[in-house]
Amino acid sequence: NKAALDAIIKAGLLLGCRISPVCKWDRKNYFYPDSPKNYQISQYDLPVCLGGEVEIELAGPSRNVMGEHKRIPLTRIHLEEDVGKLSHGTIDSLVDYNRAGTPLMEIVSDPDIDTAEEAFAYLNSLRQILLAGGVSDADMEKGQMRCDVNVSVRPLGQKEVGTKVELKNLNSISGVRRALVYEIARQIAAVEKGEAIQHETR
Repeated sequence: NKAALDAIIKAGLLLGCRISPVCKWDRKNYFYPDSPKNYQISQYDLPVCLGGEVEIELAGPSRNVMGEHKRIPLTRIHLEEDVGKLSHGTIDSLVDYNRAGTPLMEIVSDPDIDTAEEAFAYLNSLRQILLAGGVSDADMEKGQMRCDVNVSVRPLGQKEVGTKVELKNLNSISGVRRALVYEIARQIAAVEKGEAIQHETR
């Protein structure tokens, strides 16, 4: 799909990535109801774009004063095929396969976001860049931009990150911020009680 490759290369250039002269496709094998063929076409070790960064601005002391700036490094941007959409009810689940197989651009950042406010600023900045570049309308409520978040906490001074918990199916930027505030506090409370954090998806 040339249009998908053109869009991901444009996004990579906007974000300061290195565009790979060679990329390859991988088969990620797993079973889930939204992908009944048991695999997903994705990229792993040779993605289209490597590196790059998103510059964020945190809220300043007032509306007229700029806040602190920080650059969030990116690991990669790759293409993969989208899966179906699951809708869960109280006693059943429905799956919509209409978007399955269409190209999806995935942007992966380094683990360098420290607070819910930084994540909020990162997503807003990323959305503005993709909009201005004509890459995507990036409307989370319409599913044009989705976000999965990996959260881990560690005591001050400890270099190793803690066990991560993945938060999925967040459908707004403010929802990501609220989920992070809750999950960070939950993990800190658990660690302070001496409880082990379970590697899980929420």
